Amino acid sequence: MMRWKEKEPAVPAGETAGRIPTEEEEYIEKEKFEFWHRFCENKTAVLGLVVMAAVILMAVFANVIADAELVTLQDISVRSQGPGAGHLFGTDGYGRDIFARVVFGARSSLFVAFSTIVISCLAGILLGVLCGYRGGAVDTVVMRIVDVFMCLPPLLFSLSIVAAIGNGMGNLILAVSITMTPYFTRVVRATVLSVNSMDYIEAARANGATDLHIILRHIIPNCMGPIIVEATISLSSMIMIAASLSFIGMGVQPPTPEWGAMLSDAREYMRDAPWMVLAPGLAIVITSLSFNLLGDGVRDAMDPRQKK
Repeated sequence: MMRWKEKEPAVPAGETAGRIPTEEEEYIEKEKFEFWHRFCENKTAVLGLVVMAAVILMAVFANVIADAELVTLQDISVRSQGPGAGHLFGTDGYGRDIFARVVFGARSSLFVAFSTIVISCLAGILLGVLCGYRGGAVDTVVMRIVDVFMCLPPLLFSLSIVAAIGNGMGNLILAVSITMTPYFTRVVRATVLSVNSMDYIEAARANGATDLHIILRHIIPNCMGPIIVEATISLSSMIMIAASLSFIGMGVQPPTPEWGAMLSDAREYMRDAPWMVLAPGLAIVITSLSFNLLGDGVRDAMDPRQKK
């Protein structure tokens, strides 16, 4: 097994080769190396990373993999046609190519998932830092609201928001972001409360550092580990929620392809043409499973108790 002491000290980019790294730089490089080493030891996590990368590449290079015109092209003469050379995954009830729709549907599903992650993370960091660092009445009021929101099932809460503000991809992203923000807020607040009691925070205050400097330089960087873990684990839930809302017609609207909407269109053909359901269904399952495996691997790799 490779040991850290056998690894050559890394010199930051832009620095001269003769420069000796500081103790802090060596510690950061050591932590990065140990994290990646522990992550690679988890075979299921590596599998999740590979599958996730493949799905992302499929979404990015969708125009190369499939013909964009086949996504909306309706050909009644080949409707409900089984998988074959002309249509790898067959066609749907309107004669549209299912393979092309699954490939381009990855763009919609991943865009919703990653957009939701970014928005809910930023909102969770803002509220979590505000509550954990300031405390007092603000902390009490915000956390009681968070507790109320977390009592509601995420899918039901998202459904209520979409029903109130209307259908569409933008409203879907907003609804799922509001639903997931309380979870990030609670994680960030707990981490801030732990970090805020450290000696180096008191030393920074004693040296005259402003609250903004302490938050940006010490608080938020030390919260990124739990945030990354929560984000990777939550991605699968966001994909499932988005697909569920699109399935009942309250998410992404036609003619934009989306896996949940494709499942909804294929319901009436389940007995006679099961490939219509299998293709988008397996896409949802495989993508969600890959994010779950990746999230579990990141959590285990970042857990200090896993260090040897």
